[in-house]
Amino acid sequence: MADSGETVEDLTDGASVATGVPGMDYVLAGGYARSSLHVIEGSPGAGKTTLALQFLMDGRDRGERGLYVSLSETREELLRSAEAHGWALDGVEIFELMPPELTLDPERDQTVFYASDLELGETIGMVMKEIERLKPHRVAFDGVSEIRLLSQTPLRYRRQVLALKHFLAARGCTTLFLDDRTQEIEETSLHSLAHAVVRLEQEPMAFGGDRRRMRIIKMRGRSYRSGFHDFVIRTGGLVVYPRLIAAEHHKDYAEDAPVATGIGALDRLVGGGLDRGTATLVIGPAGSGKSTLCLQFLRAGLDRGEKALVVSFDESRRVLLKRAGGVGVDLAAYEAKGLLALEHVDPAELAPGELSGMMRRHVEDGASIVILDSLSGYQNALPGENFLALQMHELLTYLGQQGVLTLVVLAQHGMVGQMQTTVDLTYISDNVLLLRFFEARGQIRRALSVIKKRTGGHETTIREFMIDGQGLQVGPVLDKFQGVLTGVPSFAGVSEALLEARADDA
Repeated sequence: MADSGETVEDLTDGASVATGVPGMDYVLAGGYARSSLHVIEGSPGAGKTTLALQFLMDGRDRGERGLYVSLSETREELLRSAEAHGWALDGVEIFELMPPELTLDPERDQTVFYASDLELGETIGMVMKEIERLKPHRVAFDGVSEIRLLSQTPLRYRRQVLALKHFLAARGCTTLFLDDRTQEIEETSLHSLAHAVVRLEQEPMAFGGDRRRMRIIKMRGRSYRSGFHDFVIRTGGLVVYPRLIAAEHHKDYAEDAPVATGIGALDRLVGGGLDRGTATLVIGPAGSGKSTLCLQFLRAGLDRGEKALVVSFDESRRVLLKRAGGVGVDLAAYEAKGLLALEHVDPAELAPGELSGMMRRHVEDGASIVILDSLSGYQNALPGENFLALQMHELLTYLGQQGVLTLVVLAQHGMVGQMQTTVDLTYISDNVLLLRFFEARGQIRRALSVIKKRTGGHETTIREFMIDGQGLQVGPVLDKFQGVLTGVPSFAGVSEALLEARADDA
């Protein structure tokens, strides 16, 4: 029995055992299965040792005895790895398995491939003796590849692993076998012998940090969450970001009034405001005012006391605050009140799962408005992500089910003329706001229109708008404005119908 007051039911075979890794229990639908064998496989450097140490330390904190059996790393190397994460392995037994034939004793001058019967027997015998002595609840066995080499034949290897499995199960040990996959031969696979198989993958990117992800190959008797789940290893250990499944997150939210900006012409253009639980795509060329337009909805919500999140991929925090201040929005003041969270992320270092995990935390903390500025920067930094549209569909569906008003900024290629985007998100967006440049009186001006709104009516007109030190100024309908859908807008009306700068900006 454990010393931490766990009940007999907690320690029954097959009951869930916490992994000690944030997010992983959710992926495994509860954790590891008690008194069962689990294979953690991955190439060297994928994170197997870190995951195993977190498992043993979690058991220690729960009053369970833990044993780390190492045939590949020395005690000093394990302690240094733990120290790098700020961990103390006190209470975790480390059994550095060093058979006599592997030492530099001149009386035993032989390799691991010589006299394999003696070597394998001694190795397995020493492991069993240590388990009998310590009687651990949790065991991490880091040396499966060494056992494979010592066994020499697939049949002998499977028999040895099967014998170890039964020995450990009979003593109530929840066991992790760490396999570095140096020999990916079907005959020597542990998959058929294990209760569960977890694969850790480390994939180098063309630019930026390596992408790490986890996949559950099998787990008997449990409906685990399949697919790839991103994870990171940073100071403090391994953290898993489960793949977002929007269907698992439903929330009843109040059908409040649409989110309006207080700018009369703009609110009329969008049909009185943007409805909660919808996603709005703000699309246009660079510099057309997409981010500033989003700031108007953001400021209106913050002034009502709502919480909001701004995720910036392109601009640093300093630039974002300065630009918002230039149009009369003091984001730092809202942040100081605890209403606003500004998250500047480096898309070259951020996995999709980590992004969705970060956004979920803020939404669960009460954020009702979310701005992604801009998706173009995120996409350009992840050329290998072929399923960006599917990922965004899942994310936007989740946010909609939480009653969040989401604004996604997407830049189009080019400044004037025919424009295109590398990813089409219009079909998964509830609202689409289109921004364009046009020329009049020797000046570059801006035009705004609503192309789509699923949840209600909107103006089908095109209005001019201007950005000044007081924010956004929206003008009357440009009834002589032509060519917006061709990508080459032109203005043929009278000059008096155009906006003029306000007095304090002249």
